[in-house]
Amino acid sequence: MPAVQNIRTLALLGHAGAGKTTLIENLLALSGAILQPGSVEKGTTVCDYDPLENEHQHSAKLSVACLDRSELRVQLLDTPGFPDFAGQAMAALDAVETVMTVINPQNGIEISASRAMLWAQTRKLCRVLVVNRIDAERLDLAQAVSDLQAAFGRECLPVNLPAGGAQRVVDCFFNPGGEATDFSSVEEAHRAIVEQIVEVDEALTERYLNGEEIEPEALHDAFERSLCEGHIVPILFASARSGAGLAELLDFIVRLAPNPCEGNPPLFEKWPHGNPDAAEEIKPSHDAAAHVLAHVFKLEVDPYLGKIATLRVQQGTLTPDSQLYVGDARKPFRVAHLFSVQGKQLNPIQSAGPGEICAITKIEELTFDAVLHDAPEDAAIHFRPLPLPYAVYGLAVRVKRRGEEQKLAEVLHRLEVEDP
Repeated sequence: MPAVQNIRTLALLGHAGAGKTTLIENLLALSGAILQPGSVEKGTTVCDYDPLENEHQHSAKLSVACLDRSELRVQLLDTPGFPDFAGQAMAALDAVETVMTVINPQNGIEISASRAMLWAQTRKLCRVLVVNRIDAERLDLAQAVSDLQAAFGRECLPVNLPAGGAQRVVDCFFNPGGEATDFSSVEEAHRAIVEQIVEVDEALTERYLNGEEIEPEALHDAFERSLCEGHIVPILFASARSGAGLAELLDFIVRLAPNPCEGNPPLFEKWPHGNPDAAEEIKPSHDAAAHVLAHVFKLEVDPYLGKIATLRVQQGTLTPDSQLYVGDARKPFRVAHLFSVQGKQLNPIQSAGPGEICAITKIEELTFDAVLHDAPEDAAIHFRPLPLPYAVYGLAVRVKRRGEEQKLAEVLHRLEVEDP
């Protein structure tokens, strides 16, 4: 069980076709979590495991993948990009500290990317922009940066820059000198970052105004504070296909992305007497020895395992022997089986602590957005509801042949359970 300080959890959002699934697949391969990257076109990726996803060659549901890097656990959530599956994408927001919005510069800023940035800001999450496919032909990446700043604010600043005709990427934060880049310069990008983040720290501001050269290591805390406050939105460049910028992206996650203690707290609320209008904010302690507090952000129905609930532990420690309550239910259930999650693969584990994502199975009482706890006095704790979009049209469904009503009922039940 990794210490909470050694966990990084990020969701990749963006429009369909931006390359989120391929990006995660290549990060898994780079870290050694898988032997070689799979392909969306061949249906061999970790995150797109549903037969319908393989048939249509795009993500249709939220999925989880994990990797280990520099003694840290990195948990990555892959989300669908089509607006039809917005509920599945939004569900990822409540399980992470950081949202990485993936941009395809060939198509510009698409609607799902704009929505992802707004959702992340509303849920008080750290925001990062990843410009993917930088090696595509006829791209103006300098203009892409200008477009991102026009759409999302001047706080959007490059933390690395493409070089060598987009064949590699050069760091601009830890490497103030740097080398020649395809546009702008490392010195200019580094200066813009420093000027932006010193504003959140009076001591650093004074040092900067006095003309003192501030080492990148001394800027780390101010960078993370700026990230949490939305005072900076880093822009990173990468190509999932060629591998350019992937090592730098992973390095950014390890060195600068917040752990659960550093990020903004999850949006738990206490509803006295079940009244959401009188909600009081609750901050989990992230203490492994405290009462258990966990949140279900994904449900799936498997023909063999039954209901699979994917959840994130925010406080306390889960074990197979844990007795948990679901919300304000008075009767507890026993966990029995506890799993780590890697796409569709579930691996038995003995415990899950603060910050970890895990799964439990065969508990019919579990629902999407349920809060799990092991203390009756926590029955009034809820997670702030997501502003899920309303359906814009309805459809009537009927069977082609008599006798198939039961099959249709099973499918509709599965859809009802799985869709947030």
